[in-house]
Amino acid sequence: MVTVVDTIARPRPRHPEKAHRPDQEVLRKPDWIRVKAPVSKGYAETREIVRSNNLVTVCEEAGCPNIGECWDKKHATFMIMGEICTRACSFCNVATGRPDALDMAEPESVANAVAQMGLTHVVITSVDRDDLDDGGAEHFARTIRAIRARTPDTTIEILTPDFLRKDGALEVVVAAKPDVFNHNLETVPSNYLTVRPGARYFHSIRLLQRVKELDPSMFTKSGIMVGLGEERNEVLQLMDDLRSADVDFLTIGQYLQPTKKHHAVKSFVTPEEFKSYETVGLTKGFLLVSASPLTRSSHHAGDDFARLRAAREKHLAKAAPTV
Repeated sequence: MVTVVDTIARPRPRHPEKAHRPDQEVLRKPDWIRVKAPVSKGYAETREIVRSNNLVTVCEEAGCPNIGECWDKKHATFMIMGEICTRACSFCNVATGRPDALDMAEPESVANAVAQMGLTHVVITSVDRDDLDDGGAEHFARTIRAIRARTPDTTIEILTPDFLRKDGALEVVVAAKPDVFNHNLETVPSNYLTVRPGARYFHSIRLLQRVKELDPSMFTKSGIMVGLGEERNEVLQLMDDLRSADVDFLTIGQYLQPTKKHHAVKSFVTPEEFKSYETVGLTKGFLLVSASPLTRSSHHAGDDFARLRAAREKHLAKAAPTV
């Protein structure tokens, strides 16, 4: 008998926790969801800046459909603390597993890239780091401070994990004074066990509420995907929950299935339905609602931040007593 030993090093599966799942049907995208291939000169230049600073972007890791448009304009969302997440959400294309140690030079590298790209507004997000005592809160704070030191006029938006069971972590991040604090609910509460099993819906609501308690002047933001099997009335209740936490800005986009092993798309929401969600959200008191099939948390973030500030100024002017 001859025993053959396979000595070829094979790449680690990107989603080992999903390997056992049955394939899900991938529905054909409707005509209103179409994006151009990323081939522009601006895209190539942005990619080179990201590579030369040894950085990770959520644009690539999450397979964002808007990467061609955003990178052509030198807009990128930096994903700090590595590309491996400790959670295993069924919708997400970011790799799952045991993360590497933090790169202590990363905050300066992000600040360098922001300067090189000439960003007036930057979005910083991260993987979940449940392995860290503070969930990565101090690393967020160091990155914010590094950008402030390098390009003080750049406004900073952060998209954070939920810091579940990390006492004091949120306070560290808020104390670093980002201009916008974003934390996504992702979906309605009835979907959490299948879509976002490592998270807790009302913990996320409370986190956003706590940001406002710590700093009432800070803009807060959250986002969800639709097409995951939610009912319209559930989306409207979610809006009410966010408004109870005084959240300023809501984004709503179509869920797109990364692979056959990920959560299936249950429906494609029409542009007309997205417009209806936007209208209803504004009537409920959000300063800004961005809702469309290709809306993502950081898509057009700089333009949206300008609109957000203008909306607050208009709201405050209306509320001011007349003399």
